[in-house]
Amino acid sequence: MQVAEAIERGIKRADSQVTCDKFPVADGGEGLIETLRNNGDELVEVKVHGPLFKERTARYLKRGTLAIIEMAEASGIMLIPEGKLNPLDTTTLGTGEIMLSAMERGCTEIIIGIGGSATNDGGIGMAAALGYRFLDEGGNPVAPTGKNLGKISSIDSSGVTPLLKSTTIRAACDVDNPLCGENGASAIYGPQKGATPEMVGMLDRGLMNLADVSGSRETANENGSGAAGGLGFGLRAFCDAKLESGITLVLGVIGIDESLKTSSLIITGEGRIDGQSKRGKVPVGVARLAKKYGLPVLVFAGDIGPGTESLYDLGIDAIVSTTNAAMELKKAMERSLELTEDAAFRTWRLIQSAQKIK
Repeated sequence: MQVAEAIERGIKRADSQVTCDKFPVADGGEGLIETLRNNGDELVEVKVHGPLFKERTARYLKRGTLAIIEMAEASGIMLIPEGKLNPLDTTTLGTGEIMLSAMERGCTEIIIGIGGSATNDGGIGMAAALGYRFLDEGGNPVAPTGKNLGKISSIDSSGVTPLLKSTTIRAACDVDNPLCGENGASAIYGPQKGATPEMVGMLDRGLMNLADVSGSRETANENGSGAAGGLGFGLRAFCDAKLESGITLVLGVIGIDESLKTSSLIITGEGRIDGQSKRGKVPVGVARLAKKYGLPVLVFAGDIGPGTESLYDLGIDAIVSTTNAAMELKKAMERSLELTEDAAFRTWRLIQSAQKIK
């Protein structure tokens, strides 16, 4: 909402008569709870294990029998201390503990955003919290982390909570990568979580082993199974979850369509936009919906990377950088709202100028 308000301020500096309808959105990562929170929702706090097994308090929304969960609350990369990134040691255990809490409090439907992860454990931590046991050749449980994926020899589901069978799970996913291979979880997202090339190879082999032992090789090849270090796969294989485009799911829940019927332009944004944005990020999801109503789409971005030309074929009409000078990333982030407002002002002046051209 802060970003939307900054854009509105910039536009109104150029033309105070413009009406702006503001809808915060998320694609399944951080911010999902705040985006979907309504008056009357209960914000539940629960003690869980963080990505490095340290106990922390996580939150989720409860709306009757619906729970809205962010995996980043328990297993997010922002929870890792500086210099401690290592996907061999992280776990989604806390994410599963949030899900179990929701089930035990009477929730029979879960929407879970799976962006922003620090993990590469294929979802075995999440599954372990629900009662699955992952065993080595000697029948001993292995700790649910990325480095132990290759040790899994069998999976015991006898202790899984019976509540899982009566729970419908929808995962908001912002990428379409498969579990393994050159476009898989480890190769594409492992490095940003601290993985060296050697770690990437180890993790990828471990995830393939998990797919084989669980008898879910076809599931591993499905789009989105590589999301959140393989949590997408784990939710499908162990929870029978349905993966959906995060931004599409959110846009449907917040009810933006009525506003679009009377609008003339959509403005959206992303911190960094590049060719990868077409794999399910917010701007492309918004653009798809906009074209349903024949509306042009303008994107503000802090950084414009390579490959953006391909986005113009997907419904985006213009991309504008919010930075107005060469500056360090830290400075740009500190001034993000100021820069966004200024970009909106300058862009609206340009739109006004174009309207005068005959």
